Amino acid sequence: MKPTLKTLKNGMKVILVPQKGATSMTIMVFTKVGSRYESKEINGASHFIEHLMFKGTKARPTTLDISKELDRFGAEYNAFTGKDATAYYVKMAAERTPIAVELLHDMLFHSKYDAKEIERERGVIVEEINMYEDNPRMHIEDLLEEALYPDSSLGWNIAGPREVIKTVTRDQLIAYRDAYYVPSRMAVVVAGKIVPGLWKLLEKTFGSVKKPTTPRDTTFAPFVAPERIANPVRFQKKNTEQVQLGMAWHGLGIGDEQIPAASLLGVILGGTMSSRLFIQVRERRGLCYSIHAGHQAFEDIGVFSVMAGLEKTRTEEAVKVIWDEVKKMKTQLVKPEELRRAKDYLRGKMLLAFEDSSNQADWYGKQWLFQGKTWTPEERLKKFERVTAADIRAVAKRLFRSGHFAASVIGPFEDQQTVEKLFAPVAGNPEVR
Repeated sequence: MKPTLKTLKNGMKVILVPQKGATSMTIMVFTKVGSRYESKEINGASHFIEHLMFKGTKARPTTLDISKELDRFGAEYNAFTGKDATAYYVKMAAERTPIAVELLHDMLFHSKYDAKEIERERGVIVEEINMYEDNPRMHIEDLLEEALYPDSSLGWNIAGPREVIKTVTRDQLIAYRDAYYVPSRMAVVVAGKIVPGLWKLLEKTFGSVKKPTTPRDTTFAPFVAPERIANPVRFQKKNTEQVQLGMAWHGLGIGDEQIPAASLLGVILGGTMSSRLFIQVRERRGLCYSIHAGHQAFEDIGVFSVMAGLEKTRTEEAVKVIWDEVKKMKTQLVKPEELRRAKDYLRGKMLLAFEDSSNQADWYGKQWLFQGKTWTPEERLKKFERVTAADIRAVAKRLFRSGHFAASVIGPFEDQQTVEKLFAPVAGNPEVR
């Protein structure tokens, strides 16, 4: 069903996505701010603020007061922080919509930011950072982004460095929050069963948020890809049985017309258990347990990545096999039946996802936030249907350029030089520039 786009009296955007036959609803509130908006002095602030929104308000003084109110009705609730957006959501029975709306509004605009809670949460976030760094499958992506986006906040860790988390002040966090949690940067999405009186409730809560008299939000510095990444390989020595590997190339920005082709390229190359990389690297050679490829878009640029967990003594062989398959995408046309399977896969995944109101809210909210318009799944699928084999090859040629390549490795190698040699054909072969 086509969503309804509205604007509250203060300018905050609202998207209503009714779902026929639904008995539950999801409210998801987006703020257009994430780690790439930060300075080095406050790197991690977006994520820190997300945590503090659950630590108590004037009406609900503690975390327990918030969680008990939602747990009582079996609600699902959480939040997430990305490079360019932060979102908070509650999913529960539609009859409880007023509770979800009022509570999210209370959390986002009346949280106390208690000094003791801030001090306590510093330790929680440091432990979260430790958890990610201790898990090679998680940390490998951080290293890869650091290599792919040099000298840019896009390559910074969303959680921030420990030293900043330990020292950023309450005043800095509140100033950052107040600059970006403003109506012009926010969108409220309600998906599922839309109950009577919802609009009046949204006006009373989110519509009452005041616009700043003097805007203090600033945009991020767009990433300008260098002609050639100077130091394209990041390596962490770790005594592991399995090598974690990341290979990536600069991708396409959100509005790029070749995004549908890039998405299908990811499916064909490494998006499924019948994809080329899965068959060649795992099934035929037994070099890995998991391998995946795909494209992700940001506003100004994107990333096409291949991630794998490899048998440590055969990493060089695996890199060669992966690179051979990547090169084929640049030179050969995919067969009609392979392209058809990729399109059918995307259609199936999208239709399954849209049975869940939280996925609907996420889909429409991000579209509105970053492109100022929305497409239904069917409208988006029509763009995939128009993609040809020649389009796949063309986008592969555009993406897989040696100067725009980066890699990351976590494993028991001796030194950086040994690891760099693994990728010499990928990063420096003139024929693939």
